[in-house]
Amino acid sequence: MRPRPPGGRTRWHRERMPIFWWLGKASYVRFIARELTSLFVAYAVVVLVFQARALGAGAEAWDRFQEWLRAPAVMALHGFVLLVLLFHSVSWLGLAPRALVIRIRGRRIPDGWILAGHYAGWAVASALLTWFLTGGPGS
Repeated sequence: MRPRPPGGRTRWHRERMPIFWWLGKASYVRFIARELTSLFVAYAVVVLVFQARALGAGAEAWDRFQEWLRAPAVMALHGFVLLVLLFHSVSWLGLAPRALVIRIRGRRIPDGWILAGHYAGWAVASALLTWFLTGGPGS
């Protein structure tokens, strides 16, 4: 008989998993990719916070920040980040029909309608933000 571990508790058997177990199936790769894109979302938030900080620090700080944004390496990085954030948005919106089940009079609303509603909301929010940032009509 094997001796019990300290504390009197038995250990659970856990099968060892290789670190890249998720590469074996395309759906797992998409899942991990979607999860990793959250790092780029965090990066975009940090850039926005620094942008707001530069705006509050005055014209000289704002000009330095804008100059940094215009650097070719930063522009290339932000082009890549844009593509990653689009993948993040599309993949998360694609999960909406699974997470949101709406029933009207006992019948479930089709997944396509839920997706269309989310994409319409995304388009409206983008249009409003663009309108706000460009100064609206008459600018």
